[in-house]
Order: sequence, then C-alpha cells, then structure tokens
Amino acid sequence: MSDHKESDYLKTPGEGPIKVAYIFPNGDGYEGECSRSASGVMKRSGAGKHTSACGIIYIGEWLEDKMHGRGTLQHPSGALYEGELKDNMYHGTGTYTFPDGSTYKGHFHNNRLEGDGAFTDTQGLVWTGEFLGKAALGLKMQRNT
Repeated sequence: MSDHKESDYLKTPGEGPIKVAYIFPNGDGYEGECSRSASGVMKRSGAGKHTSACGIIYIGEWLEDKMHGRGTLQHPSGALYEGELKDNMYHGTGTYTFPDGSTYKGHFHNNRLEGDGAFTDTQGLVWTGEFLGKAALGLKMQRNT
C-alpha cells in the first residue's frame, strides 16, 4: 500500500468507506475498507482481507466488523470455504473443501451443513441429498453416465 497517499485512506464520515491497513496487537492484519460508527469507532465494513497470525486468510465482504456477505476463508490445514457468510459463520450457499480434497457444495446454516447439497469424496464419488449437520439421511450416489 506504499503507492497510496494518506488522503486515499482517510475520509470523513459520510464520504464513503475509509481504506486502511492495520496490524492488530495479536499480529493479525487487515487491509481494506472500514466505516466509522456514530460513536466514532472504526469497524471493518465493505471489502477487505484479514490475515490472522496463525495463518487463516479471509478475503471478502465485512459488515459491522464481522465476515458477512461473499468471501473466501482459507485455513492453514488446507481447508477452504468459498461462499456466503453471515455474522462470522458459513451461512447460505457455498463450497467447503476439506484438507483431504473432498468437498461439500450446498447450503450452510450457522456453520453447519444444512439443506440440499452434494458431497464429493476423495475417490470422486458424488453423494447428493439433504444434510442436517453431521447427519445425512437418504444420500444418493450419482452415477457416471
């Protein structure tokens, strides 16, 4: 961000998002848009990238200092979530790739697999049906034609 002038990052309230680059005391970093609340507190809002000191990377939309909207959350284990988030949780439609390469594509509710979805195992077999957290009754394997 060294190519930007300070005036690019500091705008008065009401002029739109404020662009910041910030390092938190715990070593986490954030680069993106913020807004100032009525009380003057800066909160992540808009598009931004948060990198945690432990290696978790989130790139996406923020609202009131929470991951909210569309985004990508990458874990050091190799797990990856791409999709909708609400209040820092997987919520809506998305794809979760497990560290072993298997994937779930479908609906999420408060960080849980919930609703219609498709699970693709490490051998490439696709299982479809309704997921309810850790349960998935009546899954059907798709046949290759």
